[in-house]
Amino acid sequence: MKALKVMATINEEGQLTLDQPFTTDKNSRVEVIVLIPEQGASNDTPQTEALADFRQAWHEAMTGQTIPAAQIWEGLEND
Repeated sequence: MKALKVMATINEEGQLTLDQPFTTDKNSRVEVIVLIPEQGASNDTPQTEALADFRQAWHEAMTGQTIPAAQIWEGLEND
């Protein structure tokens, strides 16, 4: 399973409206996990964003969605 992080808004009918459309497979079923900030908490705080990014990175690492560090540097060494 692949994880994507997107922001959305819940409207008056309780439906999600994504800030940006997905660029992945269309007409496919997905599993949705909604993280709602607690009352008074801002979802734009650096700590909240860092925690969300860490959770996504941890999930990717635990599910094998990684690439070798050496591969990251390929093509950059000669620039």
